[in-house]
Amino acid sequence: MDTSSIPGLELMQIADVVAREKSIDREEVIIAMEEAIQKAGRSKYGNDRDIRAMIDRKTGSIHLERWTEVVEEVENDETQMTVTEGTKHQVGLGEFFRQPLPPIEFGRIAAQTAKQVISQKVREAERARQYQEYKDRVGEVVIGTVKRAESYSITVDLGRAEGVIRRDQMIPRENFNQGDRVRAYIVDVREEPRGPQIFLSRAANEFMAKLFVQEVPEIYDGIIEIKAVAREPGSRAKISVVSRDSSIDPVGACVGLRGSRVQAVVGELQGEKIEIIPFSEDPVTFIVNALAPAEVAKVVVDEVAGRVEVVVPDEQLSLAIGRRGQNVRLASQLTGWYIDILTEAEESERRQEEFKTRSTRFIEALNIDDVIAHLLVAEGFVSVEDIAATSIFELSTIQGFDEDIATELNNRAVEFVEAETVRIEGELTRLNVKDDLKEAEYLSLQMVLTLAENSILCLDDLAELDSEELLGFLGEHGLEDEAAAGEIIMAARAHWFADEETPTDDSEADASPDAG
Repeated sequence: MDTSSIPGLELMQIADVVAREKSIDREEVIIAMEEAIQKAGRSKYGNDRDIRAMIDRKTGSIHLERWTEVVEEVENDETQMTVTEGTKHQVGLGEFFRQPLPPIEFGRIAAQTAKQVISQKVREAERARQYQEYKDRVGEVVIGTVKRAESYSITVDLGRAEGVIRRDQMIPRENFNQGDRVRAYIVDVREEPRGPQIFLSRAANEFMAKLFVQEVPEIYDGIIEIKAVAREPGSRAKISVVSRDSSIDPVGACVGLRGSRVQAVVGELQGEKIEIIPFSEDPVTFIVNALAPAEVAKVVVDEVAGRVEVVVPDEQLSLAIGRRGQNVRLASQLTGWYIDILTEAEESERRQEEFKTRSTRFIEALNIDDVIAHLLVAEGFVSVEDIAATSIFELSTIQGFDEDIATELNNRAVEFVEAETVRIEGELTRLNVKDDLKEAEYLSLQMVLTLAENSILCLDDLAELDSEELLGFLGEHGLEDEAAAGEIIMAARAHWFADEETPTDDSEADASPDAG
């Protein structure tokens, strides 16, 4: 096929058709055609030569040229010429001598190559267009048709692009066949070597939230806000909502007339049971709401540890926990608090045990009777150290205590703490505990002793522990969870990084003004 035999206007029409079908710019199609003709031209006239093809954007006529650059010193005879030679052609230094070439005739192989080049360039342009179109659409819900259904994923035709739903992002026991309509949430759009990848999800919490936005006009208008979502896809979910207008009930609005709105979402999620929870700024109220339908008797919040202890009536325990712990797990995810569930009987038993343990400790340490010990525990004293650190005036305000009793208690507590300190320090010396561990501000002497008894004798030994191990050692001394244990370990490791940042003696010498 001779390139001159292709009518120019027909060439432009082909470019227009391809651009429309692939939804890409006409200019990109023409550039792809130029590159195909260039490749064929280099095959004929030499791959080392700078052969360029140009297609007139108006007429469609093809121009093939050899370009040679004018340089001071020629390094490549095929693409460069001297200034002297350039002068003969009236071309200056740094310019190109453009030599027209006759139209080339495409053989079978050359035509096939040109077709491949054009197809490849068109695909690249199409992928670039897809990425640009979808990269800012993360967080949207799209509807497509299942193109391929495989065991590990399904491919969804979105019209101008394709998306992928991995098996772990699908609702369990959900099956799709080729041609099925599917609605999904755009999780991520990434550029990869094989082209842009659009990752979809039906299991994401955000998918359910977006479905409510579509079904509830008040959410779409911003009158009702979705605060949090917790899901176990295909089984059960909790969603918390709050209204910015006191006259509108957020739960009722989301449920809809005879449950029409929430049922539309349930139907899309394959029958997933959805509980709509009213949000509250008060963590206790919010936690109580989140544990519905279980009734709560008492809530104790530990804000430092981010934990909540919830006491429920004995008959409500199974309801509060839920099947396989589902209810409390979703409530914990929804509220952001770690929730412990106790029955009233368990809580009472534990409180009694704690009361007894603390009372015994005070009786033995301070040599007092059980009445005084019980009064101290009832006032919230946890350790002898607490009593030693409390002023005599504060102690004397306890009902049943006078100044003499308060003074005597404080003196005994101080003496006990001092004696314990001496004893512990003696034990630490006997065990050869290093100073860096003893001087750690985040550890009490009793904690250090417990660590030493478990062969943790220096800061490096502590730093090499994991949080679970440390919690096992120090749980009895008030260390509450692995997060707190992790903070202690990171503090113990701080000197490692400090050593890395500290310059060596040599480097300091080099940097000093007197060096040299």
